[in-house]
Amino acid sequence: MAKIDITRTELVWPGKYNEDGTLKEVPRVSLPFQVIETVNESRATREAKKLPQQGTLFDFYKGKEGDTFEDGWRNKLIWGDNLLVMGSLLEKFAGKIDLIYIDPPFATGADFSFIAEIGEKGVEIEKEQSAIEEKAYRDTWGAGMQSYIGMMWPRLQLLGELLSEAGTLFVHLDRNVSQPLKLVCDDVFGAGQFVNDVTWKRSHAHGDTGQGATHFGRVTESILIYTKGKAPIWEPQYIPYSDAILARDYKYVEKESGERYRLMPVDGPGGAAKGNPYYEFLGIKGYWRYSKATMKALYDKGEIVLSSTGKSLSKKRYLKDAKGTPVTDLWDDVNRISPTSSERLGFPTQKPESLLERIVRTASRENSLVADFFCGSGTTLAVAEKLGRRWIGCDLGRWGIHVTRKRLLGIENCKPFEVLNLGKYERQYWQGVTFGKAKDKPLAEQALYEYLAFILKLYGAQPVAGMAHLHGKKGRAMIHIGAVDAPVTIAEIDAAVDECAKLKQGELHVLGWEWEMGLYDLMVEAAKKKGVKLLLLQIPREVMEQQAAAKGDVRFFELAYLEAEIEQPKKLTAQVALKDFVIPNTELIPEDVRSKVKKWSDYIDYWAVDWDFQNDTFMQGWVAYRTRKERKLPLVSDPHTYKKPGKYRILVKVIDIFGNDTSQAFDVEF
Repeated sequence: MAKIDITRTELVWPGKYNEDGTLKEVPRVSLPFQVIETVNESRATREAKKLPQQGTLFDFYKGKEGDTFEDGWRNKLIWGDNLLVMGSLLEKFAGKIDLIYIDPPFATGADFSFIAEIGEKGVEIEKEQSAIEEKAYRDTWGAGMQSYIGMMWPRLQLLGELLSEAGTLFVHLDRNVSQPLKLVCDDVFGAGQFVNDVTWKRSHAHGDTGQGATHFGRVTESILIYTKGKAPIWEPQYIPYSDAILARDYKYVEKESGERYRLMPVDGPGGAAKGNPYYEFLGIKGYWRYSKATMKALYDKGEIVLSSTGKSLSKKRYLKDAKGTPVTDLWDDVNRISPTSSERLGFPTQKPESLLERIVRTASRENSLVADFFCGSGTTLAVAEKLGRRWIGCDLGRWGIHVTRKRLLGIENCKPFEVLNLGKYERQYWQGVTFGKAKDKPLAEQALYEYLAFILKLYGAQPVAGMAHLHGKKGRAMIHIGAVDAPVTIAEIDAAVDECAKLKQGELHVLGWEWEMGLYDLMVEAAKKKGVKLLLLQIPREVMEQQAAAKGDVRFFELAYLEAEIEQPKKLTAQVALKDFVIPNTELIPEDVRSKVKKWSDYIDYWAVDWDFQNDTFMQGWVAYRTRKERKLPLVSDPHTYKKPGKYRILVKVIDIFGNDTSQAFDVEF
């Protein structure tokens, strides 16, 4: 192994340096984003307007996106690995984010689970995590602190590059990782950029001091604060005075106005040496804080008070002009979310909005860009939205993205936002890294063969040769695998079905990443007529996770079945009615809960309609979803009236209780 030449004091861990002694590079992969949904008006805003849902609901921004709301900026909620997401954001956002808050895993070994609610009664189930969600939320690290630091270090490097010169980073941690992560942050940002180690007293209870405990109750967490430049945005925050402070300091009350005040000294400490003026006022000679003219003006306003002894002067300081007690690095006035709080979303690591409000108000201004790359249930984004900041949020878990989206839709006057992912580009990157990529045809063919063999192995199937559209076999079923960078098409399945029929094979399983709209209904029935039983299965994102693939912890689920109808109650008007929905992965639901589900609609958590789908981005034109308080879900949309006759494609999107989405498209003509 080559000698590592360390020229400064730094934190070193196994894996930081390559075998040749060079520092490992931070991945800066720039992948294009795919916009999968655009929201220009929240449900709360729409309901507040109390307008009939007819005509064009939203004015969608056209053309190039700008840097402000006024010129077309849209806030961004991104589903994906934050390492790849941040690397892809660098091109446009390097040095442009004013505030970044992250609440990463704490390396506690905790197995966090989510609480999902089913149907109108809100029956709670513990949502089983996928392998990807385990990576995002299960706080376990195979090589201990070494692997945890190895995960955090490149991400902190990218966070530093995304921060503006006026930017500030808040890293939320606990006792398990606050000390080593403090050293990592010093390594990345420089010890001189450290601002505070805030102690948040999240609970006033006894903490984890149960019977037999051999430690003090653990009721605090840490928030490390680092700046990038020399002049960060910083707005000091204040806590309202306590009753004790008011009684002690603001004990005087003006009879005329009822205003509370305290008396402050007006003498000038340090005398002439400090530049204080000397003069006589109300018979008292001395050095004063104010000029004689200012003192007279204050006296004329009734704000200068002569003591009962006649030997000293004071100035009234009104409570209305006081800001409060300055916030220190001990935050014991912000409580965690209680089990009965209206904020509670069933998310295991959810933080209170009051905590993030303090952070956002301190280190950003109106229209500043705020980001959270471990956004979870979206607390940072919700607070940024309410305070008039622009925001970017990212999470690896599909469930987190779904919860956040619903949370934002419940905010009145929510600014436009879009839901994005790296989609096929992330898969292309994974394919290239895993199996190689080459322009040379033989090498490219070999990479494709390795990809197909890999998917077949995970599915428990064997490869077959000499087929045009069939790639493998599992039992009696033939297998077709969709490409990494394109949706499985109707024509593609039709060709595979024909090949099965020709070979007198009665069953076909199609594994795909994405699917052409309206494919399910058309192909299942068409295949049946040709004597082939067709099964459509989703290739899960977990396939790209090395650890999950190595363990074989990858499950292929059937596509959900959705049946909807388009109703046309009057001229140029359409509305959607849901008729049936079948969730394929009911095995994730405990049997005792499954027995309580009486209606197919209980499995639906959210559904929306794009009235004029252009075969690219889903433009949310109508939406309905369940909340913790409102469990009823309408199964018929509000009517939508088009401005002019023509051909339109209506896309219906349903999201189930696990956060998975299913779509169905309809072509209508007026």
